[in-house]
Amino acid sequence: MAAAASFLPDVPDGRRARLLAELQRFPPFSQMPVEALVPLLEGATQRRYAAGQVVVAPDDGPVRHLWYVRRGAISGQQGLATMAPAGFQYEAGDLFPVGAVTGERAVTATYRATQDTACLLIPAALVHELAREHPPFADFLNRRMLQFVELSRRAVQVAYSSRTLAEQSLQARLGSLTRAQPFSCGPDTPLSEALATMHAHRIGSMVVTGPDGAVQGILTRHDVLGRVTLPGLPLATPIGAVMTAPVHQLTVEHTAQDAAVLMSRHGIRHVPVTDGGRLVGVVSERDLFSMQRLSLKHVGNAIRAANDVATLSLVAQDIRRFAGNLLGQGLGARQITEVISHLNDVLTARVVELVAARRQLDLGRACWIALGSEGRGEQTIATDQDNGLVLAEEAAGERAAWLAFAQEVNHALADCGFPLCKGGVMAMNPSWCLTTQEWCERFARWIEHGAPQDLLNAAIFFDFRPLAGDAQLVEPMRAFVTRRAQAVPRFLRQMAEVALQHRPPLNWLGGIETTNEGGREVVDLKLQGVSLFVEAARIYALAHGIEATSTRARLQGYAAAVGVGEAESDGWVEGFDFLQYLRLRAQIGPDRQALGPNQIEVRSLSDIDRRILKEAFRMARRLQQRLELDYLR
Repeated sequence: MAAAASFLPDVPDGRRARLLAELQRFPPFSQMPVEALVPLLEGATQRRYAAGQVVVAPDDGPVRHLWYVRRGAISGQQGLATMAPAGFQYEAGDLFPVGAVTGERAVTATYRATQDTACLLIPAALVHELAREHPPFADFLNRRMLQFVELSRRAVQVAYSSRTLAEQSLQARLGSLTRAQPFSCGPDTPLSEALATMHAHRIGSMVVTGPDGAVQGILTRHDVLGRVTLPGLPLATPIGAVMTAPVHQLTVEHTAQDAAVLMSRHGIRHVPVTDGGRLVGVVSERDLFSMQRLSLKHVGNAIRAANDVATLSLVAQDIRRFAGNLLGQGLGARQITEVISHLNDVLTARVVELVAARRQLDLGRACWIALGSEGRGEQTIATDQDNGLVLAEEAAGERAAWLAFAQEVNHALADCGFPLCKGGVMAMNPSWCLTTQEWCERFARWIEHGAPQDLLNAAIFFDFRPLAGDAQLVEPMRAFVTRRAQAVPRFLRQMAEVALQHRPPLNWLGGIETTNEGGREVVDLKLQGVSLFVEAARIYALAHGIEATSTRARLQGYAAAVGVGEAESDGWVEGFDFLQYLRLRAQIGPDRQALGPNQIEVRSLSDIDRRILKEAFRMARRLQQRLELDYLR
């Protein structure tokens, strides 16, 4: 039996201070006042465990303590009846078993010391008392992974503070940026009155609202020349006759990033903001410029204004710089990869337009499609090309001309920093320059007759998304894939077999398993992490008719379709997002290393980041276990 002792009463003052400092190294104690930690230590007992000794098991009944690991390591191993091929490991600074303590139940795994280990045992009653009195402690118990991710983001913000001191966060809600009393008028208001108000108050737009405060239209200074002055309209004309309608608008719950993306995507300068359907403000391009020295709209407009590939190759460098700024502002992986993908979309579309115009080809007879990470809207900085071309049936006889066009586009994109795909998955490859019907036939062969190796190579094609040209050419392809994939169980099983060829890098004790690269212990965040979520999400989307292409949307759509609990589905999404976040840091962050763009040295990570990384791999493993149960049992 392990020895237990009351921990704090007889400890000298100097050692007491060291113990408090030790606790404050790790969350959630690092977020709690020191005075809250003293009663914790007074109520805790210390227990030591020899290597191999059982700490707590399911047969012990409802747990009465929360264990805090001071030194050593504890591994939890599920029973033989479960699907878990590996355990999960707790190291210095970790708390366990959180779920059992908060749920007042027995553990579901057997916890065993893997080396000589010292733990503090905090009574369950004291745990509940601390949770009631200290919100950071309660938040940690209830949303542990989210709390870790937030702390990790804050650490990166500190590292970037010198670069982003003068920049506000794009995560700010529009409700905090807009005027309390925006200027607006009814649709019958004469232009003379509306323009006089705009001039007197130096505002760039007038929003037109109905009696209920709902936005009906907008007139901007930019509109006046083309809609009022040049046509010579009398100033008695009601503003409703010349306003833009319908209007792109957002709510107070949207963020400045949402507004920036909307402005860039639609080439607009003002966005009305509503609350409960009523106008409450207007956010302008100037507002966002004041928040950022390098604006999303600025980069997007520079790309659209470029008249040659040489200019585009220079502007493309701003995408990396802008992404670095966003990382320093504390934005998460989803927001940053969305912005990167959006700007890459704009750049690719501009290249396609320039080359088509030079070759006098009608883009109404074809559609450039994005595949892989670009198709999913999840690109990081280090990304090569995955694309294809869909031809209208009447353009099939012009295939040679379109292939020459595609070759020029692919090489132009390479000049802009997007390397040619080593596997040849590009529109200039005749295999991926097909009519709509030919694409459907190709998908049919994969779904109905594909061998595992074929499906491994073809997986990224199921992430297709229209990018430039006639998007309607792609609609029959999505409809066909959505319908046919659900009808062929053999295809879904084979896709699952391919997906499960790679497993998260966790050893049988639950620790992170690394590979040695020149004396560095590294993991491949893409191959061993991100891809596991991507592949599972793709299979579930195909199986349940989910047309979304992003991994996050696919996972959320699947969870809603089959009733997966919010805690589990949020864990999948957070695990995926954090792996993407580490990839971005490895590529553009303050801790980027001289490794591959998807590799990270585990020892270089902070305590918090190592713990989140391990938890993210556990989330991937749980998702794979579900996939295995659904399709291989």
